[in-house]
Amino acid sequence: MIAYHYPPMRGGSGIHRTLSFTQYLPQSGWEPLVLTVSPHAYPDYDIATGAPAHRSFALDSARHLALCGRYPGLLSQPDRWISWWFSAVPAGLRLIRRYRPTAIWSSYPIATAHLIGLTLHRLSGLPWIVDQRDPMIDQDYPPDPTRYRIHRWIEQQALRRGAAIVCTTPGAVRDLNQRLRSEHTARIELIENGYDEASFIAAEIYPSPARPPKPFRLLHSGVIYPSERDPRALFGALARLRASGAIHAASFRLVLRASGHDDYLRGLTRGLEDIVELAPPLPYHEGLAEMLDADGLLLLQAANCNHQIPAKLYEYLRARRPLLALTHPDGDTAGALRRAGIDTIGRLDVAEDIVAALTRFLYLCRERRAPLAPSTFISQCSRAARTRELAALLDRIHRKEQP
Repeated sequence: MIAYHYPPMRGGSGIHRTLSFTQYLPQSGWEPLVLTVSPHAYPDYDIATGAPAHRSFALDSARHLALCGRYPGLLSQPDRWISWWFSAVPAGLRLIRRYRPTAIWSSYPIATAHLIGLTLHRLSGLPWIVDQRDPMIDQDYPPDPTRYRIHRWIEQQALRRGAAIVCTTPGAVRDLNQRLRSEHTARIELIENGYDEASFIAAEIYPSPARPPKPFRLLHSGVIYPSERDPRALFGALARLRASGAIHAASFRLVLRASGHDDYLRGLTRGLEDIVELAPPLPYHEGLAEMLDADGLLLLQAANCNHQIPAKLYEYLRARRPLLALTHPDGDTAGALRRAGIDTIGRLDVAEDIVAALTRFLYLCRERRAPLAPSTFISQCSRAARTRELAALLDRIHRKEQP
């Protein structure tokens, strides 16, 4: 399993996807070998949270090879960790010779991981499974023409040579099916993201800080990207609701936990400081405990990400707290919520729609009528269940490879 996002790196939902696969695969008869980068390649890491893995040398071109903040574009194609390829291929070959694995699995969005997987596949003949957590190419993405061409070439190689291409959302599956020839579509698989039940059990016994019953705390936990989760219409809606008296500091507080862009948001929330709180990151289990204690949970996803679902959604569902989603009604995020029986949804880019959606949401919460996903649906979203889907795919590929 070739993955850049892996402990002891801090942050990023991809860490939990790969880590849970490695933790739960042995229950289905598969023993994972993880090949990842040396810790100094990460922008932030905690060596105490490391997990067993084979590591090879890698540099981040932007941090390790830049001069006065600049570095050649050649050192960042297809991404800033291309140096990993030079150490990971020999390391991977050593692992193949020693352990004789059945398959190779690589995880995007670090495209170099796919280049390593492709190279090891071609040198060893082992079947290659391509895990696409996000689409490699999309309309106007990547914006750099050279990177776009490289990403498209990697995707074409995955389609020609990969035993399976795994997507995390139905929209990504549909998009690939529409762009590809029919002979490739049978190898496109859907394995969504999920939540880890063991982590929630640990969070449930974590002591929650005492707080007064008011104000109502609406929590957004995680990164707020200025483009993909643009909150400007949300702040405009909050200003209108406060001006009308529908909300005020004693009755409502929006907590933006670990936004990753506090400086940007601070400029947008000027004048709303009494109802909007920019909160620092928390350790993972504390963050889950905060979700479990929140009065409501907020999800943001713009229309330009209609074929993506924030990994946070599955943790929100497991937290079993009222959920307000501001997203496009035709996107995969809204579709997943409707399948879960949740209709508290508004458009992220229209302040009037947010006013109506938030007003209805707060009313339903006060009346204890806000919809929650049924337990059967939630259990299907666990990472243990997703890993069983991956194990079933590995079983099918292994049977197909047998003479």
